[in-house]
Amino acid sequence: MTDLFSETIMGAIDKVKSSVVKIERVGAVNGKEGVTGTGSGFLFSSDGYLFTNSHVVHGAKRLRVALHDGELHEAALIGEDPSNDLAILKISANDFTPAILGDSAQLKIGELVIAIGNPMGFQHTVTHGIVSALGRSLRSEAGNLMDSMIQTDAALNPGNSGGPLINAAGEVIGVNTAMIQGAQNLCFAISINTAKEIAYQLMKFGKVRRAYLGLVLQQIELVPKLRSIHHLANKSALFVTQVEKGSPADKAGLQSGDILLSFSDKMVQTSDELFKMLTEDKIGSFYFTQIIRGNQKQELRITPSEK
Repeated sequence: MTDLFSETIMGAIDKVKSSVVKIERVGAVNGKEGVTGTGSGFLFSSDGYLFTNSHVVHGAKRLRVALHDGELHEAALIGEDPSNDLAILKISANDFTPAILGDSAQLKIGELVIAIGNPMGFQHTVTHGIVSALGRSLRSEAGNLMDSMIQTDAALNPGNSGGPLINAAGEVIGVNTAMIQGAQNLCFAISINTAKEIAYQLMKFGKVRRAYLGLVLQQIELVPKLRSIHHLANKSALFVTQVEKGSPADKAGLQSGDILLSFSDKMVQTSDELFKMLTEDKIGSFYFTQIIRGNQKQELRITPSEK
């Protein structure tokens, strides 16, 4: 007899398992054609579009996708965004149920999450953990800052990259992307709300062009006293943990320890919201941003550059 916790995990896995795929890079191995690397991905549309990480597919001459039942399909690269470590592939297949994409804005710290992927080539491996932090910034393999990251202690290993991070309802709320080498239980996923924005641009234009501020952020809850003092509608905001030297944020006077409340006259409560605002049309124009520094509310003028 299974317990309720196990039943929750099994029920969530059952909803997404046929959408999870193994991605193979095909190239020359000892003078013959063979698999030169593997990763994970998941199908999110009935016509065969799937998410994975850019570093899984970047530079590959040929890509192949193995479905849950082992069936192999050639894959076409629709577009990739190395800055945010995301890529979109497409295959011709119909024997699968696409994953349901959830809403990462509804996530709470401490919430149960489940990772599915192909670590070290072991297909459809499942691990679980909790949301450790939200709205983190992290450097990608390309050296760029990735925003809107979900930190989790669900165990990830090489080969998990590109697989789904799901909630207890079986909805995808993140794309697994990284672990901190040499550390335990420090793993990261790109929030699905940000991934949706990137996917839209990749599928429409084949690339992503976004505005850049140069902030390392963490999403925080605002204490009632602070909200009351400054008459804030925000329930959460973005804490600045680092400002990149020479960046638009640095030139605007933002500092580590500031709390970012708004951008372009719009309240900012999550990294996803800020990411959605930093569209191509914001590049080169100035905008006002409200912050709290110490106990004082301030307004600064910032001019985003191209990322």
